[in-house]
Amino acid sequence: MSTYRTLLQTALDNPHDFWREQSRRIAWRRDCSAVLEGSDPPSATWFAGGLTNLCHNAVDRHLAARGDQAALIFVSAETGAERILSYRELHREVNAMAAVFLKMGVRTGDRVLIYLPMIAEAAIAMLACARIGAIHAVVFGGFAAASLAVRIDDAQPALAICADAGFQNGQLVNYKQLMDEALAKSRHAPARLLLVDRCLSPCDMTAGRDFRYADERLRQDQADVPCVWLDSGAPSYILYTSGTTGKPKGVQRDTGGHAVALATSMELLFHARAGDVMFTTSDLGWVVGHSYGLYAPLLAGLTSVLMEGSPVRPDPGIWWRLVKKYKVNLMLSSATAMRLLKRHGMPGAEPAQLASLRALFLAGEPLDEATAQGIERKLGVPVIDHYWQTETGSPMIGLPPGDPQTAPRTGSPGIAAAGYRLCIVDEETGAPCPPGKKGLLVAEGVLPPGCLSTLWRKDEEYRRLYWSRHGAQWRYSTFDWAVADEDGYIRMLGRADDVINVAGKRIGTREIEEILLDDEAVAEIAVVGMPHDLRGQIPVAFAVLKEGGDTDTGLRDAERRLIKAVGDSLGALARPRRIVFVDGLPRTRSGKVMRRVIQDVIASRSVQHLDAPDLQGIIADLASAFHGAAAERTALET
Repeated sequence: MSTYRTLLQTALDNPHDFWREQSRRIAWRRDCSAVLEGSDPPSATWFAGGLTNLCHNAVDRHLAARGDQAALIFVSAETGAERILSYRELHREVNAMAAVFLKMGVRTGDRVLIYLPMIAEAAIAMLACARIGAIHAVVFGGFAAASLAVRIDDAQPALAICADAGFQNGQLVNYKQLMDEALAKSRHAPARLLLVDRCLSPCDMTAGRDFRYADERLRQDQADVPCVWLDSGAPSYILYTSGTTGKPKGVQRDTGGHAVALATSMELLFHARAGDVMFTTSDLGWVVGHSYGLYAPLLAGLTSVLMEGSPVRPDPGIWWRLVKKYKVNLMLSSATAMRLLKRHGMPGAEPAQLASLRALFLAGEPLDEATAQGIERKLGVPVIDHYWQTETGSPMIGLPPGDPQTAPRTGSPGIAAAGYRLCIVDEETGAPCPPGKKGLLVAEGVLPPGCLSTLWRKDEEYRRLYWSRHGAQWRYSTFDWAVADEDGYIRMLGRADDVINVAGKRIGTREIEEILLDDEAVAEIAVVGMPHDLRGQIPVAFAVLKEGGDTDTGLRDAERRLIKAVGDSLGALARPRRIVFVDGLPRTRSGKVMRRVIQDVIASRSVQHLDAPDLQGIIADLASAFHGAAAERTALET
């Protein structure tokens, strides 16, 4: 048994001892009175009675040993700006912003809504909240005003902070205008708004409500704001996710468990070392950005690279130039982003140019074999898949790099991470599935540190949505299909709510997608269910082809070949009714394909047959959703 598997088994057999040892990775003002208080999910509390502070652990405690080391490197591929902050400089900026927040009336437990592009001030604002015990609610930059208003009303912030403008795929987005519209729609608008003016777009200021951050920052230049020491179970942030209900749910993260989980994962899963440089390509508005763009690297004494821009602007080599320039050791991205770059040939991604890089980690959606092998050959470093959710805050399935006894297996992100008792169960009976049989992935018993503690002000909804009882055992549902082998390696098959019901048979879209991605002509794929008057739903695939295959004859041949491949593997019911070839797929800024956008366009057409006129109408609607600036914002909010 490998050392890693031994650690995992210890976490299950002796969770109190294991997590007490891991808790020493962070600083506590007061040690916990109980490692785990309560064992009745979902009400358990980790490190109960302990007092700590995220900002102290991420910044202050590193000042003596690495005050002059770079903590954050911000670079904008849109404006050309670069800003490098040492731990000491970051400490000064966080103190100043925390002082501004206090002046604006923010107190411990208040919420601060952060609506900023991927700029240094976004990270500074998050840390300033943590310093004074405020709860940040970061909203992905560019969300439409209506969606922003919903989040404002749910969080009821004491303060909001936004920029004048940012970018989406090279197009200027007026953040201040969107914020003004959202505040006008909101029933619980904050009394004050801070504006980070980048001088990108003129904007109106509301007297008595709006304040320019630069002016307020100058008045607090030498402020010294002490950290507020919080109980381990106190909320650190709210992050909104859609998921099963379609309505934004405020995932609430605790403080102590969150810090311990991230610090633990940095060593056990990422093999990070203090002084390393980590480049996480996800926006700070998403959970990957929260965890591994900001908190985890700083907790472990690393340098974190934050980039504003897309993976293909100004060209598809931008990410690799950053890896080379800043000597990045660890990179975390998404499978879809890598498929996009692979389609462009990955210029600059040569091992000789990326000598510092030790591993590329991917998360966000299942990693197909072709992408994994192709990227690994190109980069010459391990490509490691991780599975996790907004709700878990860090990987729940994964493998560390370089452990021969837990070597990666095709199509699997690995085995359960420390503290997780994962089980694949039959959807109808709840009985555990044998190896090789598809079922729902659940976590049994108490979730390990770092997972959501509840939904913001929705405790009962949290219990009802995520938790169920099977006999005496509480289970947390991931809402994902999966299958496991005899050694515990788990393969993800897609969302349980991304299932097509064809003539009474439930077919996972991810199963179809993996077969289509095996075809050497396919670069990207998204499968959705289309309404059908006889079968209920039928699968339709939207495919992006690699270079070539652009003649009408070639497309017809490709469509027939792909449909046949699915039928041969999964049967006639799973065969896509049509393969629609498109130039690109809608995706988040971090590169994750938004299948619900495609699904919504199809549903809005109420199409029952894919005849030529109907097909052309769908393609026209999709082109608008894929490429229109206003439509992109609508797409992102889904």
